[in-house]
Amino acid sequence: MMKNTRSRAHGGRVSIALILSYVFDWIIIVAAAAVAAVFSTIAPNKRPFSLNNAEISYPFVAKEKISTATLAICGLAAPAAIIFIVCLFLVPGPTVPKSTPKALIWRRKLWEWHTGWLGLALSLAAAFLITNGMKNLFGKPRPDLLSRCNPDLLNIGKYAVGGFPNALEGFNVVSAAICQQTDKSLLNDGFRSFPSGHSSFSAAGLIYLSLFLASKLAITIPFLAPSFYSQDRSMFSAFPSRAEKTDLKTSRFLSQDKQPGDNRVQLPSGHNDAIIAARNQAAAPPVYLLIFAIIPFFAAIYISSTRYSDFRHHGFDILFGFFIGTVAAVFSFRWYHLPINQGAGWSWGPRSKERSFWAGIGVGSYVGRDEAAFVADNVDEENGTLDRLVTNDVGGTVGGQSGSEVK
Repeated sequence: MMKNTRSRAHGGRVSIALILSYVFDWIIIVAAAAVAAVFSTIAPNKRPFSLNNAEISYPFVAKEKISTATLAICGLAAPAAIIFIVCLFLVPGPTVPKSTPKALIWRRKLWEWHTGWLGLALSLAAAFLITNGMKNLFGKPRPDLLSRCNPDLLNIGKYAVGGFPNALEGFNVVSAAICQQTDKSLLNDGFRSFPSGHSSFSAAGLIYLSLFLASKLAITIPFLAPSFYSQDRSMFSAFPSRAEKTDLKTSRFLSQDKQPGDNRVQLPSGHNDAIIAARNQAAAPPVYLLIFAIIPFFAAIYISSTRYSDFRHHGFDILFGFFIGTVAAVFSFRWYHLPINQGAGWSWGPRSKERSFWAGIGVGSYVGRDEAAFVADNVDEENGTLDRLVTNDVGGTVGGQSGSEVK
């Protein structure tokens, strides 16, 4: 068994296996990005084309509005910097008691920073890998292909791969061999139109940033939690706490459910502060906060649009690339973060050290401990005490109780 390294703060312990499992996550993500980079150096398939196709007859624009270097800054460097700043200054938030040790606060900051960057890296690497792989597979001509190609117009028939020989020769489909372009890199890039790499990369980085900011700033469409839906429609009245009639069964239930220290009362006047109006269960966040979350999304749209005006991609190529990036961003965010409308801005906690690399069938989660580990090591990975007395194990026990015994 691997030994544990003991933290000096609160006696908490960090498992070497747990650390290695997250290092392995980073290795896989970096390896995926490296494979994607290799894909960009491989000559793609070259789909035959027609010299009379107006859709590939646009001029080659040497100076792009958003260069590859600028894309890297906007899609990778800027989101990474903003995530770091947010975690440094906004985490862990105003709910932390003043007596909380500084070491514990910094551990939470570092964890949120780590998961923020890990999700960003996963999003970008996934979009990068999928996009470059598809580019090589499809080999779709760019709108400016003919400008790059410099076709041999005197021997069109020699390179024809479709149509009717010796008839309407100008309308035949020809192979890429007709191109006399000596710069092979420029020519190969002319067959990488689908999907748009700028669109997918910008969406993967900037939409992920939008989701991250929305989570940390509690920006979500107001909603009613499922527990507030019931047969009793009085909560939807104008003043439900002052309803004239109260269901007898509901009143008995509230009185039986009342806990020590619960100051909810039903006054003789009919006011019942145990009933909260549905309209008071949530409220719309300030609009100025929405600006912070939506700017990265708009920036991704702008970057994508430049690929159309620069004659680098067809419309569908841009839309599909943006779709790839959006799916990668949403997936990667939820992989490491709680839902925006329910998670209070937190990322998921670390995996259990016993399940750092493997959980197995019937376990159902990568958190939790078996009974032996619980008794022998009653220490939480973050704050030094095990305060999560729940388990996702099928038929598992919680602190010596079976799952059915825990109320």
